[in-house]
Amino acid sequence: MKNNVMRRMLSVSLAAAMVVSLSACGPKETEQAEKQEMDVTLDQIKLGEDYTDIEADLKFLTHKTDVVDTTFKGYIEEFQKLYPNINIEYEGITDYANDITTRLTTGDWGDICMVPTNVDKDELGNYFTKLGDKGALAENYEENMLNNFAYQDAVYGVPSMANVQGVIYNKAVFEEAGITELPKTPDEFLDALEAIKEKTDAIPLYTNFAAGWTMTAWDAYIDGGATGDPDFANTGLTKGKDPFADRGDGTGPYAVYNTLYEAVKRGLTEDDPTTTDWEGSKGRLNNGEIGCMALGSWSAGGQQFGRHRIYDIPHHCGRKTVCGGRPGLQLRNQLQQLPG
Repeated sequence: MKNNVMRRMLSVSLAAAMVVSLSACGPKETEQAEKQEMDVTLDQIKLGEDYTDIEADLKFLTHKTDVVDTTFKGYIEEFQKLYPNINIEYEGITDYANDITTRLTTGDWGDICMVPTNVDKDELGNYFTKLGDKGALAENYEENMLNNFAYQDAVYGVPSMANVQGVIYNKAVFEEAGITELPKTPDEFLDALEAIKEKTDAIPLYTNFAAGWTMTAWDAYIDGGATGDPDFANTGLTKGKDPFADRGDGTGPYAVYNTLYEAVKRGLTEDDPTTTDWEGSKGRLNNGEIGCMALGSWSAGGQQFGRHRIYDIPHHCGRKTVCGGRPGLQLRNQLQQLPG
């Protein structure tokens, strides 16, 4: 299973590189970046068979700084077995959320990047190349994953991985607080935080507010996991009536944001959110100084599973969608022309 997943992830990366390579190899009409319309889309490329004579130098920006010299190096080696004349340089960025925003604005960001979370869907086409129509790409990729980077059925990015979105918590802290069953509703979750505050010395819910990007976890919870509708982001959120209204049953976007609001209002978070420390919070969660944090399963690799677990954000839902797309591959729409 793991090998199949890795092959799928590798094929996504390689196919994305192929699309941008085709963009970059047009006639060199100008030294300035210019917007181009793509004639070839991701679903039309047979990896390892089409366009094997292409020559290009590509830069790939990523937030995964820990695997630039390991996993991604292996990606390049495998890719160049099929396309030896395409060179790929990975650039790892530590403060990705802030740096990529600036570089997108100035146009100085290379050719491929992990999708920034602060680019609105209706702006995707301003920065990135269309990879294809959602219907065509859905033949090879999970359609609900494509929704993350699609606008009006045009897909501008494909997820590089998938995660369970939820709450990562310290098991020992929950047990000390007398929490024997995981909360199933927003009210039960808040009650659990109250118990942690009263019976332990831990901070019940650590927001990591100062980091900024960590708060976007709450935005990720308002779609399928809170509504039971896997296409809520593209239908209910954009076309539904009053999508942020209080439904009165603990579901929907309002219930997600209200959970955070109530936690802060009741003093169940850190005293000063402006001084939170993301790097330090990981060790504090392990050591029992923090009860829980709102994060996806991607974060579990940096924690100790013996001391903590992750569970789905609590809502009343008849049908839950627990997988959400992580930053996906996106290709720039304005490319410096390269000789080809």
